[in-house]
Amino acid sequence: MLIALPSIFRGIQINPLSSFTYLLWILFGYSIVTATLLVSFGRISDMLGRVRLYNLGFGIYTAGSILLYLTPNTGDTGALELILFRVVQGIGAAFLFSNSAAILTDAFGPDERGKALGLNQVAVLAGSILGLVLGGVLATYDWRYVFLVSVPFGIFGTAWSHFKLRELATIRKGQKLDVWGNVTFGAGLILLLISITYGLVPYGTSTMGWSNPYVIAGLVSSLVLLATFPFIEARVQDPMFRLELFKRRIFAAANFADVLAALARGGVTLLLIILLQAVWLPLHGISYQDTPFWAGIYIVPFSLGFVLMGPLSGYLSDKYGARGFSTFGMIITGSSFLALSTLPYNFYYPSFAAIIFAMGIGLGMFSSPNITSIMNSVPPQNRGSAAGMRTTLLNTGTTIGTSILFTIVTLVLSTNLPGYLASAAASAGAPQLGASIFQHIPPTSALFVAFLGYNPMQTILSSLPQSVTGSLSAGTVAILTGKSWFPNAFAPAFMSSVRTAIYFNATLAFVAAIASAVRGKRYVYGLEPEEERRQVKKIYEKQSPPQDDK
Repeated sequence: MLIALPSIFRGIQINPLSSFTYLLWILFGYSIVTATLLVSFGRISDMLGRVRLYNLGFGIYTAGSILLYLTPNTGDTGALELILFRVVQGIGAAFLFSNSAAILTDAFGPDERGKALGLNQVAVLAGSILGLVLGGVLATYDWRYVFLVSVPFGIFGTAWSHFKLRELATIRKGQKLDVWGNVTFGAGLILLLISITYGLVPYGTSTMGWSNPYVIAGLVSSLVLLATFPFIEARVQDPMFRLELFKRRIFAAANFADVLAALARGGVTLLLIILLQAVWLPLHGISYQDTPFWAGIYIVPFSLGFVLMGPLSGYLSDKYGARGFSTFGMIITGSSFLALSTLPYNFYYPSFAAIIFAMGIGLGMFSSPNITSIMNSVPPQNRGSAAGMRTTLLNTGTTIGTSILFTIVTLVLSTNLPGYLASAAASAGAPQLGASIFQHIPPTSALFVAFLGYNPMQTILSSLPQSVTGSLSAGTVAILTGKSWFPNAFAPAFMSSVRTAIYFNATLAFVAAIASAVRGKRYVYGLEPEEERRQVKKIYEKQSPPQDDK
């Protein structure tokens, strides 16, 4: 999806300079829906069965893929249809993500659980590698194939999960759905993520939308709803968000580290793809028609690092615990962020590949042990809720992290970009195009039009008075509206903003390492000493009837 966005926008025939809000929603709409529904679906799965709803998720996701392939319209209508069908995919994904870890935790004992969850992470990343390459290849033929290719996998997955998976969890009868908790949490999270998304959109004369009264009102309302949510959860019989789980240090610390890691890596993959497709590949003679394919190839080392380290760290964490692996993994990740910030925009590719490979190693070393630590720390009857809570925090952190990263990039671009563009225009023989002219380009628009391979200079020149453009020679106009001028002019300002954002992400990664380090020693619910076991059961049974630990 990320790799193929340029082809998708060309296919539905919309101008990214004026319609980039649709691009934000195509990216974030899926994440918003998924993050909002995960906890609710995890709680419902504890009530109705995890395998059944996991299987339903495969079917819904496949239906969304078919609808995306069949998108009937173009222009703004086509963009809205893509957003709607991505929401359908997001609903299916929420069923899948809220149950996969819980199903694996039910199926494997504590001595194999880390390895199993690590292999699950490898499966996800292997699919991501295949998706990056396939997305690049298929986008060169037809953007619709990007969605069609997932349909046979979805159909096979639906059939496989139906016939092969068995429900191992004990479903407690008489559980009730926490309606008020679901409504409060869902509304608060939706308002928060929508407000953050529109904070990236220019408002009035401002390059960002944070002064928009609707954004401010949405943020305030979301904080009020989310602040009310814990009080509701403390008073219902079967809460959707089991706050008593956070009384255990290992559960709280691992989830906090997970959120910080999600904030740190949120948007980094997209930023790397933009760097490749908007700057590095065009500067090395790759046409915009082919940049999706080559961007997919050149970013594979990141996924390979994750694939190599994910199962190994999961296997070792079964023996030695998660603390050391997860902590060191985030230290490697933060260090790779700092190394990335030292590269010029026209970097030497082997150096870039080595850095993103190390980044994948660090994230793989962190992820599998950390999720194992979370799932090991909760009672069997709460695994669906715990998995939903963990994935909700993860997805919300990723979405917020992406918004923060692009806010930083946009703020720096708004300061630097006009000057860089004016200097490049003067070098091309158009000194009359000063920085004041380029201040009218919203930095968010400049970021995405560069990513999508679109030169906005034709639109900019046509909007200027004849007194300005009349003195430009035909050769100068040809240079300004050509394919190489804008990426060359945009690249220095973009790389400067990337460095600032990367410093922030590296800081988050190091704080995540600290949070991971304080989780304590290895712990598996049900295998603790008898005295500690009684104390832990008191915490978990405060709002739940006693369960058979078997």
